[in-house]
Amino acid sequence: METDGQDHPAYEILLSCPNGLSPSQVTVDLNEAYDRIPHPDADLENSISEIWDARTQKNASLFNGLKFRYGGHTYYNGVGSNEELHVSLHLGLTDYRTFVGTNLSPLWERFLISSEDDCRRCQHTASPLGNGAVVETSDKKILVLQRSNNVGEFPGHYVFPGGHPEPGELGISSHLTSDHNNQEMIKEKLSQEMFSSIIREVVEEIGVPPDALGNPLFIGISRRVLNVRPAAFFFMTCSLESTEIQRLYCSAADAYESTQLYSVSMHDLEKMAMKMPGCHRGGYALFKLMKNAEKDMANGDT
Repeated sequence: METDGQDHPAYEILLSCPNGLSPSQVTVDLNEAYDRIPHPDADLENSISEIWDARTQKNASLFNGLKFRYGGHTYYNGVGSNEELHVSLHLGLTDYRTFVGTNLSPLWERFLISSEDDCRRCQHTASPLGNGAVVETSDKKILVLQRSNNVGEFPGHYVFPGGHPEPGELGISSHLTSDHNNQEMIKEKLSQEMFSSIIREVVEEIGVPPDALGNPLFIGISRRVLNVRPAAFFFMTCSLESTEIQRLYCSAADAYESTQLYSVSMHDLEKMAMKMPGCHRGGYALFKLMKNAEKDMANGDT
């Protein structure tokens, strides 16, 4: 386990899918049972609003949007030749304001409770599920961004492109209580949003056209130990060379969120990963596990 430089682990791997999962292998269980539970300490709860107000006064660009809250997952191993591996993500609803006031609070450790049950331990934090993409160009380079100094988290750090899956993209503003048929349709759309959102983030942050990107593969979930911040990671290819992508980056819709795009080799990526936030270091670790699985398969290992 890599550390944060102070002998603390930088990340945890919550789920690894080294062979990569397609949309048909990932479902979402959206349920209020996975929502955040308010902390019984009233002063601690009130600090959420106080911290948000202070942050927005310093940075007017911060926006409070609805997010999916990570509440755990279920992993099903395939049995027999016709059974696929399958993951069900347990998601609730939260918002960016509560994330800033819990996970990003200087008091964030007070929101945790002592429990061997991971979801119970984090039940008072917002813990929105972020996402990140390891994008490989046609000339076998990996794309890495350097974050702007105006972003809410880890300004100036190296990161993979990413953001969050968005409830608003599906018209979700609260938990649904509609009929069963509509619930099944929403469940399918939720699964699609997990994959559509990461394509959207790459297009907006890097500037490449969607048709230049291969189908994303879900490779797992890592969590930054600092602030218990979870993120789902995906791998995808891009049919363009790194020089062409650099040109497109100049006109990317969300280029203001970063200051520079790097196209790096695996050797350089390993060094840059040490300067990434913990959850993105975990994303790099998930990518390495995927690459190792590819080597094992090529060598005929089982």
